[in-house]
Amino acid sequence: MVTLTDRQQHDLDKAVYNYLQSRNFSQASAAFKSECNIGDDPPDPKLDGLLEKKWVAVIRLQKKVLELETRMGGLQEELKASPASRTSSAVDWVPKGSPRHSLAGHRSPVNRVAFHPVFSIIATASEDTTIKIWDWETGELERTLTGHTRDVKDVDFHPQGTYLVSASSDLTIKLWDTSAWEARGYTAQSLHGHDHTISTARFLHNGDFLVSASRDRTIKIWEVATKFCVRTIVAHDDWVRFATPSADDRLLASCSNDHTARLWDYKTGAMKAELRGHDLQVEVVIFAPVNSYQYIRELTGMTDSTTEPGQFMITGGRDKWIMIWDANSGSHLKTFHGHDGWIRGLEVHPSGKFLISVSDDKNMRVWDLATGRCTRMIEAHTHFVACVAWGKATVGGGGAAAVVNGANGSQSGQPQKRRINVVATAGVDMLVNIWTP
Repeated sequence: MVTLTDRQQHDLDKAVYNYLQSRNFSQASAAFKSECNIGDDPPDPKLDGLLEKKWVAVIRLQKKVLELETRMGGLQEELKASPASRTSSAVDWVPKGSPRHSLAGHRSPVNRVAFHPVFSIIATASEDTTIKIWDWETGELERTLTGHTRDVKDVDFHPQGTYLVSASSDLTIKLWDTSAWEARGYTAQSLHGHDHTISTARFLHNGDFLVSASRDRTIKIWEVATKFCVRTIVAHDDWVRFATPSADDRLLASCSNDHTARLWDYKTGAMKAELRGHDLQVEVVIFAPVNSYQYIRELTGMTDSTTEPGQFMITGGRDKWIMIWDANSGSHLKTFHGHDGWIRGLEVHPSGKFLISVSDDKNMRVWDLATGRCTRMIEAHTHFVACVAWGKATVGGGGAAAVVNGANGSQSGQPQKRRINVVATAGVDMLVNIWTP
């Protein structure tokens, strides 16, 4: 209940009396005057029409309040659905605005970026035949690795960071011992076996083997310790663009210029599923992590509760489509439309909620996996975007120098550094852009 001061109460009584007088309610006004002890003071001109004005103002304000409440409710729903509302959270952060650093140094397009699993460094592979090592936190170039004679297609760090693998059009895979870069003058051991351009080379999560894919239409499995090829899979009818292992290393996914993606049993090399749906070459394929399953099921209406790695795969192709697949059945579940160029790279957000894609349309897009909506679009580069990588690196974790000197973690007595999210994109403009909170 609102309590009025004596002066406010007196003015209100006089305003009511004036209103009754103006409406010729003589008996009512006389009774009200007597009841409220208004007295015989001359009428105050300031009170003429005061109640009418207040009434109209209240109605207008009530209408405005309702409009604002409706608008606020809509904005709250939009914010709930958008990762932009939680950019301050390390859990839900996604790239926005401008990059923290634009790393310039390569003389030709950059094909791939890889994050070190421990330190704040990245390796970049370029068509200028080199691999460059950068400290992404400071934006400084640490060193350049030479050895390939043609463009470098891919790089990847060992799960413990002890090796770096690179793949090239010169028909070689090179295995770099990161702890011995200084002592050996940055030399590497070469793995030979493919007969054409090697598109990709990736370590398995166990660190004991790596998988490579080539334009010779094969996938090869290599033992890291012996550097021998232990299995060759005749995988596709055309150039194998990409190959990657599942989180538990049971499965391999590959994609090709033959417009398909395929699922393989790692131990036997047997094909388990063929995914057909793209109209053009399939550039990239990834396994959806287990923590994204709940959102994919919400998107597709699936009700199963399987938590085994490798159930869902995501592909991107030159037809500008991003497709989600049930790997077990090989069935197409959903297509994301939005990019206006070839899809070059895909990454699932660490929370499992979002998918990040990059394209020849120069843009990076963030997709809500539960709704299929694009929640953010960023012009990431001035030319085609060739790749995207998501890393969780240690802030102030020692940089490339620590890797070169053989460091394998924080030193005794030193506190652990906090880890933050970081995204890297690279492309035809020869730049590597670093995106951080």
